[in-house]
Amino acid sequence: MISKIKKTFSVVSLGCFRNTYDTEILSQEFCMKGYEYYKGFSLADNKKSGNICDLLIINTCGFIDKAKEESIEIIKEAIEVKKLKRIKKILVFGCLVQRYREELEKFFPQVDEWMGIKEFSSKFSKRLILTPSYIGFLKICEGCLNKCSFCAIPLIKGKLRSKEKDAVIEEAKYLDKKGVKELNLIGQDITSWGKDFKSKEDLTFLVNQILKATKNIKWIRLIYTHPRNISQSLIDLIAKEDRICKYIDLPIQHINNRILKAMKRKITKKEIKDLICKIRTNIPGCVIRTSVIVGFPGETEEEFKELFDFLKEVKFDRLGTFIYSREEDTPAYNLKPQIHHSTKKRRYGEVMSLQQKIAQNINDRFVGQEIEVLMEDFENDVYIGRTQFDAHEVDGMVIVRRKGLKIGNFYKIKIEDAYNYDLSGV
Repeated sequence: MISKIKKTFSVVSLGCFRNTYDTEILSQEFCMKGYEYYKGFSLADNKKSGNICDLLIINTCGFIDKAKEESIEIIKEAIEVKKLKRIKKILVFGCLVQRYREELEKFFPQVDEWMGIKEFSSKFSKRLILTPSYIGFLKICEGCLNKCSFCAIPLIKGKLRSKEKDAVIEEAKYLDKKGVKELNLIGQDITSWGKDFKSKEDLTFLVNQILKATKNIKWIRLIYTHPRNISQSLIDLIAKEDRICKYIDLPIQHINNRILKAMKRKITKKEIKDLICKIRTNIPGCVIRTSVIVGFPGETEEEFKELFDFLKEVKFDRLGTFIYSREEDTPAYNLKPQIHHSTKKRRYGEVMSLQQKIAQNINDRFVGQEIEVLMEDFENDVYIGRTQFDAHEVDGMVIVRRKGLKIGNFYKIKIEDAYNYDLSGV
């Protein structure tokens, strides 16, 4: 009897970890329909090779201009490969489609199917895990309560919906049994988890429950925490629990009070400074990653200098800088004056040059120390890993020159050299 050949599908997931999570859920649905995941399919390779994929799924990002441009370029590339008959069907979904479906359908008739964002379920859903087996992502909430004036996320994702506690625990146990060693809790703002429930349960409570329910997970990382919502109880829990990474993702966006108010951040400069002091006092050695926006409408040179001087003073361990992106239908869209692109670009360059020096000085402190590293890759005769102070595909890495290590295992590494963003050791 001749076995039936399964249809194959592959994926391109753009944007954030939350998008990866949604891609995994949709991928599982296609597996249930009888499709087989084609792991090795590559758009670049398949312009040259003869490999054929029945279905390509593209999960788009529509957060800022740069992300939109990347999504559109990938769609164009997929259409070119389809013309070569190496892709039979293209399905495009996600944030960009949610916002601009009509325009996209008009410009790209070659795409076979369009979908908006995946409906978020408060229940446990099985996924086809696309990340390395030792890394797990768990989306604990969707949507946002904060409604920052520059942000399109509430327009795309809607209001806050938290995943039920029992579903979160079930999923954490599932990932724990599958051998996940680093669990990343994600959402638009995970510190808002539970605020849509009629209970007093909060993120601190939830993380405590995850700690009790799991055994194999060694690192728990909290990603996307709003500075206005970080509680003393959460700081205390991070401080005392060895399994929680001493890494706080704390996007401040700006420090000038007028700009913070125009951004609708609902927090002041003093409150941000006090929170940073509290974190560093209560959690010695804790790494703080932040993000800032330069060129917000009306940002004066004095206000930018205030931000620059603050970054120089506080010396954040990790920093992401964004040039303000004017997003349709957001409250900030019509604010005036809009800052000229050349001014935004100059301010961006100044912040990044400053942070490069700060990052080098911060990394220098690790030289001579022995720190725990999770090995993730092997290329060009060296292993590449991460410390608990660096998030997957976001922060720096540790380069290790040695043979016989195993990907997905933890090793004690003595740091010998420090660079702007990376370390190396043996």
